[in-house]
Amino acid sequence: MSAGNVGFVGLGNMGSVLAGNLVGAGCTVLTHDALGPRRSPDGAEYVPDVAEVARRADVLVLSLPDGAASEQVAREILAASGRRVRYVVDTSTVGPAAARTVAGLLAGGEVGYVDAPVSGGVAGARARTLTVMYAGDDEACSGVEGVLAGLSDRRRRVGDRPGMAQALKLANNFLSATTLAATSEAVAFGLAAGLDMATMLDALNGSSGRSAATSDKFPAHVLTGRYAAGFTNSLMDKDVRLYLGAVGEQGGPAAIGAATGAVWARFAETEPGADFTRIFPFVDGT
Repeated sequence: MSAGNVGFVGLGNMGSVLAGNLVGAGCTVLTHDALGPRRSPDGAEYVPDVAEVARRADVLVLSLPDGAASEQVAREILAASGRRVRYVVDTSTVGPAAARTVAGLLAGGEVGYVDAPVSGGVAGARARTLTVMYAGDDEACSGVEGVLAGLSDRRRRVGDRPGMAQALKLANNFLSATTLAATSEAVAFGLAAGLDMATMLDALNGSSGRSAATSDKFPAHVLTGRYAAGFTNSLMDKDVRLYLGAVGEQGGPAAIGAATGAVWARFAETEPGADFTRIFPFVDGT
């Protein structure tokens, strides 16, 4: 594929895999991470700072922990002398307000912004089954089409302005957080009643209680004791808080959201940085 030089900033669990996907798709990839080159994928060129990425890349992809980090990188891009980058694709989960702020900053420097959070986990990224939900104006979305195709085989444009994809991602992660917490309580109840976990999951997956928690997270990480989905409880807590904040701005209903948020806040406070699938032993008290 041809997408020019692609910059990638943020090489965490997800970012390192996505950068590798771009290399595998035939892109020339320049990477940077605050913690250094350790997780830069084979075939990419690591560069020492964001400014150099901005000088050499046509499109710059972000995979960062929060909106403050995305805003900081956006300011570094705009401050770069000899800047070449024309578009920024933000795969981070930052919330609608932060996406609008970053888009506004970059627009002042004539850099287009595409809000493009991802869902499907690290395993989905490796398998290229990750869903990239993206939003932006027609010109920006057209300009980054080749880069989006390099990230994953599953892409869906969901809106024409930054922030819309963030809203959908937050809704998705709220549902994921709620079903995982609820499934943990339900399985704990079943075990206390003498049921076998594998038997429960098999029956649930053929019944109306089926969800990504019962079909994926529990079989792959809880039942096996692996607890290695590659996403932390601290990040899930952050995402649920972003969701509740956005709902509050709109004056929407949040009764279930408040209950879900309280569970994840307690879990993240008690075991900060734990894999989010460990919510089962946390809820179960084991």
